[in-house]
Amino acid sequence: MIMVGNRFPDISTPAVSETGEIIDNFNIHDQAKGQHKIVFFYPLDFTFVCPTEIVTFDKLIPEFEKRNVKIIAASVDSAHCHAAWRRTELNEGGIGEVSFPMIADIKRQLSTELGILTDCGVTYRASYLLDAKGIVRHMVVNDLPLGRNVEEMIRMVDALQFSEKHGEVCPANWKQGDTGISATRESTAAYLSESAA
Repeated sequence: MIMVGNRFPDISTPAVSETGEIIDNFNIHDQAKGQHKIVFFYPLDFTFVCPTEIVTFDKLIPEFEKRNVKIIAASVDSAHCHAAWRRTELNEGGIGEVSFPMIADIKRQLSTELGILTDCGVTYRASYLLDAKGIVRHMVVNDLPLGRNVEEMIRMVDALQFSEKHGEVCPANWKQGDTGISATRESTAAYLSESAA
């Protein structure tokens, strides 16, 4: 289901907080109000590609914090399973004490509403960038064997924040420090002429 332009579902679920506390009613919209958020779903705890993504997000938390972005992970596992995985060291197949909350969508309410459940009942690798109002501004969904590019999520945060601040649009391959363009034919033509030179 295409969610871009729509408000992220307002559903409360169990979760494990960034401090390891189990929360019975965690709601994404109640978290870090007024901040941008990235919610990323992964298939299952104690698997193979998933820990590489989670640990990469955790290593890049300082970059997200610089941009005032809250990271939230989610899967269909229970909060107790998340907590156990957090308590397991990296060299034993765990993820360690990651510094973001982990949603336990065990009833599959969120993943069903988002349309990201596979036939076997786990989620695809779906990532959602929410603006400060909880509107999905970017999403990407990968099949199970394809790990996501976390640095691309940072680039998309930069692009969204640039556009919100300057009212300009971001051309192909735009990255932080590049110029934007106005949403006019003349501005696009000038940009293309300059980039082709």
